[in-house]
Amino acid sequence: MRLAEPDEGRRDVKNWRTLQDDSQAAGNGAEAAPENPFAERLRHGVRDTAARAYRGENSGLLLIVMLAVVVIFGILLRDTTFLSGSNLVSIVETTTAVTVMAVPTVFVICCGEIDLSFATVVPVSAYIAAIFLTHNRGIPLAVIMALAFGAGVGLINGAVTVVFRIPSFVVTLGMLGILEGYSEAITNSATLTVTNQTFLKTFGQGSLGPIPSLVVWSLGVTIVGGFILAYTPTGRHVLAAGANPNAARFSGIKTGRVKIMVLMFSGIGGALGGLIYLGQFTAATYTLGSSDLLNVLAAVIVGGTVLAGGKGSVVGALIGSLLIGLIGNALIILGLATPEQLMARGLIIIFAVILSSRPRGRRALLGGRLAFVRRLVTPTAPHQDDGPAGPQTAGNSAGTSAGTAGATPPAGGGSSHE
Repeated sequence: MRLAEPDEGRRDVKNWRTLQDDSQAAGNGAEAAPENPFAERLRHGVRDTAARAYRGENSGLLLIVMLAVVVIFGILLRDTTFLSGSNLVSIVETTTAVTVMAVPTVFVICCGEIDLSFATVVPVSAYIAAIFLTHNRGIPLAVIMALAFGAGVGLINGAVTVVFRIPSFVVTLGMLGILEGYSEAITNSATLTVTNQTFLKTFGQGSLGPIPSLVVWSLGVTIVGGFILAYTPTGRHVLAAGANPNAARFSGIKTGRVKIMVLMFSGIGGALGGLIYLGQFTAATYTLGSSDLLNVLAAVIVGGTVLAGGKGSVVGALIGSLLIGLIGNALIILGLATPEQLMARGLIIIFAVILSSRPRGRRALLGGRLAFVRRLVTPTAPHQDDGPAGPQTAGNSAGTSAGTAGATPPAGGGSSHE
């Protein structure tokens, strides 16, 4: 073996020191010229927001989709009044009742339940309010009685669901049939007209300054619902009860009360939707809200609320409602009839449910399948240099595994408080 010459050793040390000095100088230069902290925070904020929108944790992606739909239909309908200000305001006003009912539906689904009866509360509550208004009983009493009816329907749904432990889907499906028949029976298939101008201006035809009252209702209900869900103990209890009911119960949350509460919210939302329809159309009839079940569920699902519970977005429900109304308005301008519009809404729901399986879950599932295929097609070759140490290593591994298993408490041992 040839020994290294002294000159070669000195050259190596010199080269190494030169590289070290250069790296230190580069580091000092980076420290001497720090990046703008505001720009750095802005960059990280934008990156985080985009990542959360892609994962479905906020409504950014949905807002981008809605803007893309506006652009596409704006190009297709450029010779019409689709992009006019009056038409866009009309879309918001048309979807107000859907938005008002979609907000409490977010709470219901976040809690892990489902309500199919809120749409049939609409005609009955509108007829109750119309009766009180036509007999000059006053607006406050008419509104209170209509909302009380919706709360009572939700209370019955919640009590039956919790006490008898029947799925809310079945309970509310039965209530849907009851209220459908009841609404047609009490109205006798007739229309009851309301002429109280104060009521009509408050719930449909008036304005608050330059802002139409229906837009105020949409924004107001969304703001209140979003604040409750995100920043109050009530919202946290709803999300906890939907994400893991057992853990929520062990932590002291009354999950039964939470379920009754959200179903009462849903009934009140249906009653408020009936009042808004009564203010818009000035008449109560048993056909009010007949297609709102599909529209509301579509808005909520498109808005990012997970059907399994534990996650939802009130702002997303608002954007989903506007998106559904936007597409419906565009289809009407294109000349599509009601059957085609219902088919389009059904396709939107299916597409939204497919997208609700978030990218992280899809990547994990795909990665697991690829790893499984890789293990099948890649042969495992033994190491050639494994000598007598191989069995010893295996023995040590087995001993370590046994020790770990012995140190692990038995299943259920950590849940003695149950």
